[in-house]
Amino acid sequence: MRGSVTLLSLGPADYRRTPWRNGGGTTVDVAVETGAHGDVWRFGRTPIIRPGAFSDYSGFDRVQVLVSGRGLVLETPDGEIDVREPLRPVRFAGETPIVSRLEAGPVEVVNLIGDRARVGIDIQVLDAGRALRVGPGTHIIYNPGGEGTLDVDGSAHHLPADHALRLDGSGTAAMEARSGCFLLASIVRRGGTARP
Repeated sequence: MRGSVTLLSLGPADYRRTPWRNGGGTTVDVAVETGAHGDVWRFGRTPIIRPGAFSDYSGFDRVQVLVSGRGLVLETPDGEIDVREPLRPVRFAGETPIVSRLEAGPVEVVNLIGDRARVGIDIQVLDAGRALRVGPGTHIIYNPGGEGTLDVDGSAHHLPADHALRLDGSGTAAMEARSGCFLLASIVRRGGTARP
């Protein structure tokens, strides 16, 4: 690691359950940052078991990834957002009116939601064999299913399904997925870039 970076392991015992703003379901929050005026960002996993309206997150950006099931479509006034296939991140504004459509039954998604005035956000898929370097900020490496191993600056970390690593700091870190598939969520204060 170059510079100051802290590494924290996260598992289901660390997560919290949060009702949706519209009361239509519950999200399991893997990691959250809250400020004086509410959430700065949230990263979590949620089941969508029936079609319905999404909560209003005006002023926030959202990135969503299908991790279980198939056939999720987000209907908006300007057309459809295609989330039918797993592990393909999609981005949309939190104020966009959305109603979900389930073409093949219930699904599960991972969401990253960030206050766009304060942070930039991104999710990338880290498949086995892919290597990259992340910059300053907060980065959540999450295993959505199966077993997986990855190296962070040469140190191996085994992550079972539904477990995560959180990196925070002003430095950089190199990572490589050895086996499995991970989601890399990046949160960077405005003035930087959300992409590693």
